[in-house]
Amino acid sequence: MTSEPDIPAEESGIDAEEPLVDAGESVEADSPADAGPTVEEQLAERTADLQRLQAEYLNYKKRVDRDRDSVRQGGEAAVLQALLTTLDDIRRADEHGELEGGFKSVADSIQAVVARFGLEAYGAKGEPFDPQLHEAVFHAGESADVEVTSIDTVMLVGYKIGDRVLRAATVGVIDPAGEPQVDDTDPTND
Repeated sequence: MTSEPDIPAEESGIDAEEPLVDAGESVEADSPADAGPTVEEQLAERTADLQRLQAEYLNYKKRVDRDRDSVRQGGEAAVLQALLTTLDDIRRADEHGELEGGFKSVADSIQAVVARFGLEAYGAKGEPFDPQLHEAVFHAGESADVEVTSIDTVMLVGYKIGDRVLRAATVGVIDPAGEPQVDDTDPTND
């Protein structure tokens, strides 16, 4: 075994006046920055995290409820849309006086059920024409009896649920009669 030579403290770079710390001892930090967050800061941080999580959960719950309602309404609309041809057949049979007896009670029941789900028929002769609700397939001319472009003939009744159109009404329209033209070059119009 060789013995290590003694090196003076000045040459070794160790301050002789500074006491050496034992590995088992802990060093106390003198500055408050080294101490870490206080209990109040930790509480405020965790409270903010909890509030953030609660807001995320509430937003998630609202989104799920909204999606659930949207899917339910879409399912109802799909079923009602499938029934539109049956409702057209019932309407035609009623117009021709063929809806009697037991068939009339079945037809009335079907119409009551679809009405309970908010299905509403529209598109009657004389209604003002609305391109958002009606599909015009022909123009029947002009008439002095109407003030705005109106429905003259209904070929297929339209159906909607609230503001949502399931099927546009197929109609023929009629325009109001045009105003008589005044000829400014005629000397008798003074």
